[in-house]
Amino acid sequence: MLQKKYRLKKYSAFIATYKKNNAVSDENVCIYFGKEKTNVDIDTKFGFVVSKKIHKRAVVRNRIKRLMRESVRLYIKNNENLITNKYISIIFVAKKDAIRKDFATIDNSISKLFQNK
Repeated sequence: MLQKKYRLKKYSAFIATYKKNNAVSDENVCIYFGKEKTNVDIDTKFGFVVSKKIHKRAVVRNRIKRLMRESVRLYIKNNENLITNKYISIIFVAKKDAIRKDFATIDNSISKLFQNK
C-alpha cells in the first residue's frame, strides 16, 4: 500500500496538476506531471484516477487503481526512477484497455512512460 505521505488528496491539487497540461500516454495509462520542484524536501504526491466511463463496476475500477499504486510503490521502494524526485505531483489516469491487463503489463507501461518523460 502506498504511504499517506505520497498520496495526492486535495481536489485543488488534482486541478492544478491537470492545468499544467504536461502529459504522456500509451494504450493503458496516461500520466500527468505537475509543477517542477524547487524544494527537494517535499515528497512527490501521486494520484490515481479511473473514470466510470472505463467500467461501471467499482470493483473493476479499484483493481486497476491497486495495480497502478503497487507499481508506483515498488518504484519508490527501489528508487529506480529519479523522475519521482523532479515533480511535486503526478496523476495516473487509466484508459479503457487497462481493464483486461495484468500487473506486469501495467507496470511495464508505467515504466516506459517514466522513461519517455
